Amino acid sequence: MIMSKMTAEFLIDDMNSREREIAARCEEILPEIAANSEQADHDGEFPIANIGLLSKAGLLGLMVPQHYGGLGGGLRDWCAVAFALGTVCPSTGLAYFFHNTSASRGNLALSALEDGLFNDEEAPQVKTFAEKVLYTMGRDGKWLANYASESVKTEQSAITITTEAKKVEDGWLLNGVKSFGCATGVADQYLVTASLQGVSDASGLCTFFVDRDAPGTRGRVQWDALGMRGTATEGLVLEDVFVADRDALAIPGAFARSCQMSRSGFVGNQVAASVIYLGAAHAVYHTTINSLRDKKFVDTGKPVGTGPYQQQLVGEMYAELMTATLWAQRQIKIESGSEVPRDEVIKFWRTCKGQVAEYSFKVAQAALKCAGTSGTLFSTPHSRALRDLAMGLVQAFPAERGRLQSAQMLIEGQEQQSFGTVQG
Repeated sequence: MIMSKMTAEFLIDDMNSREREIAARCEEILPEIAANSEQADHDGEFPIANIGLLSKAGLLGLMVPQHYGGLGGGLRDWCAVAFALGTVCPSTGLAYFFHNTSASRGNLALSALEDGLFNDEEAPQVKTFAEKVLYTMGRDGKWLANYASESVKTEQSAITITTEAKKVEDGWLLNGVKSFGCATGVADQYLVTASLQGVSDASGLCTFFVDRDAPGTRGRVQWDALGMRGTATEGLVLEDVFVADRDALAIPGAFARSCQMSRSGFVGNQVAASVIYLGAAHAVYHTTINSLRDKKFVDTGKPVGTGPYQQQLVGEMYAELMTATLWAQRQIKIESGSEVPRDEVIKFWRTCKGQVAEYSFKVAQAALKCAGTSGTLFSTPHSRALRDLAMGLVQAFPAERGRLQSAQMLIEGQEQQSFGTVQG
């Protein structure tokens, strides 16, 4: 019996039976997510209905171990689902990516605990907090938003945290501004990274649960972007937001120790964001190819795609799509395995993220040229792809920055530190 090829298999082409079962959960809901996509893009609003679809499919617990109620997925599963979502609604794919990064706050902490990075006094608090993260996403099927990035920049750190946590009776007061993070006002709860008051280095970074409607929280800006318009990427303002002790992992050095367990810096798995853009490029490529086959020249009756101008563009699209795909597949392979040393995984990722984004964007450029003037209408697949894929050029690590950091690692033998803090 020949099994039909699922969308995710255009990226992960050697799935085992367990991986196919998880990918099938996503494949089943793609038509409904696609149906919600155009309106979300038009209105610039998060498609709320998609949360229910993902939750019912069990995909909110994709990266959560099974004994916490999740699917126990790995990087290959995450990339498979993210890619598939990117083909129908990149906005949902990106917001879903950041939800899944929340699982790292549980998984990496438990790995660090198992590796002996916490002492006997710290261990109970670490375990309780980590399990709360995982149970919330897995057993409870809730959406978590993950907030770390801020607009302030320092030369020595990729991400600089100025949000401050001040100890008060029975808890903490958080004050700061998060410039980026999907699902503001949408997620059930937020995971917020903040620095302990009085600690001037990365050892002060800690993680806090913040309720969506907690007093003192609000969005930073109205999200009215060029592309990825349905992500609710409004950032987060925190003004004297109280967090109870039970909802805080405020052990000095806990965040940094947990991140040591990642295979690719930060919290790992950044390639799962890149393949969302690859999915969008994949979709507009096939839309364009089908159009060039179906539309005919009025004088000869031949497909428009037989024209030399169009065939040159088709050749470009194919080469660029294959290049982006191969970069992503290589990153998935070395990051999900253990044969390649961690520093080599990080070095490759620094370049990979930008390469996937740039080549995917070039696919959209060529597709727009094939579509002609009609393709520039705001809601056409060609215009939508160009706008959505433009976000990949600037998100977190533009290609130029990634290549620079890879070069620094090659020549100087060290990478830029991931996180830093600035005390007011």
